[in-house]
Amino acid sequence: MDREPEELQFLGFVGIYKEAYKSVSTCRRLFSQITLALILPLSFIFLAHIQISDLIFTKIVNNEAALDYTQSGSPTQDKILNRLSSEWTAFLLFKAAYLLFVLVFSLLSTSAVVYTIACLYTAKDVTFRTVISIVPKVWMRLMVTFLWNFFILLGYNTLAILSMVLSVLLIGPNAASLTVVIILLILYIIGLVYISIVWHLASVISVLEDSYGIAAMMKAKSLIKGKVWVTSAIFLTLNLGFIAINIGFAKFVVHGPLLGLVARAAYAIIFFVLLSVLILLGLVIQTIVYFMCKSYHHESIDKSCLADHLEVYMGDYVPLKGRGVQLEEFYA
Repeated sequence: MDREPEELQFLGFVGIYKEAYKSVSTCRRLFSQITLALILPLSFIFLAHIQISDLIFTKIVNNEAALDYTQSGSPTQDKILNRLSSEWTAFLLFKAAYLLFVLVFSLLSTSAVVYTIACLYTAKDVTFRTVISIVPKVWMRLMVTFLWNFFILLGYNTLAILSMVLSVLLIGPNAASLTVVIILLILYIIGLVYISIVWHLASVISVLEDSYGIAAMMKAKSLIKGKVWVTSAIFLTLNLGFIAINIGFAKFVVHGPLLGLVARAAYAIIFFVLLSVLILLGLVIQTIVYFMCKSYHHESIDKSCLADHLEVYMGDYVPLKGRGVQLEEFYA
């Protein structure tokens, strides 16, 4: 990023996307290596999960349908029940393995991209080998932040479900309760977007500063003040792109046997590439949003201090100290 720190606060929706494109173009070879090593496997795992889950679950549905037409206590029923038990076990184990691999590659990809963008911000020379060496030293911090976000979402979703259920029970199944549920659903989506933004920004803070976990999320919450609308618009478009790829892959690859094997393979490659580009773009953007928010609050990080703390050649990685490395507040 060749912009001065105080200029970043003026980035808008389009400006952030342009800055992300310029950042990737500036260091195209390095980002290509990161994509090949971390983001492509993440994209493959996600899309393969959709295909394999559909295959396993289709077998489960077919066997459950067949169970309805078998005589109780018959050898055929026992055989189907054993088959269902094995399929459900395989399905749950596959889901657990999928979540584990997605989590690991997501954290590694986030660490690598955030570190790389920070190096570009400080004009620090960086190589793929350097990036890979730093990743294991910061991903545990990201794990703590992720776990806090997980528990917050768990509590948030539980509260939302209870509120909707109680609304129907107290008001009754009528038009009034439906209106209340719709209002609660809209508020739920707004809150979900807000939590997502805070978490993504907290992930960047966990890599570049001394805060992580709930402290990083509280700091992220403060940073997005004044930039909620632009960050919401950005993350909504990214999520809509993700949903579109998900739906497209399911329609043309998973449920598109009539298209033929060659056509389905072509669609699979297209969605695979699109998802990889989207993930890379999203990680770059969330780091740029961090610098934008810091600039907006007159807390831009001193480039020389940031470069010193990103240095890993002579020792262990040292995260930014909140008070010691930031520029004195500047005012436009």
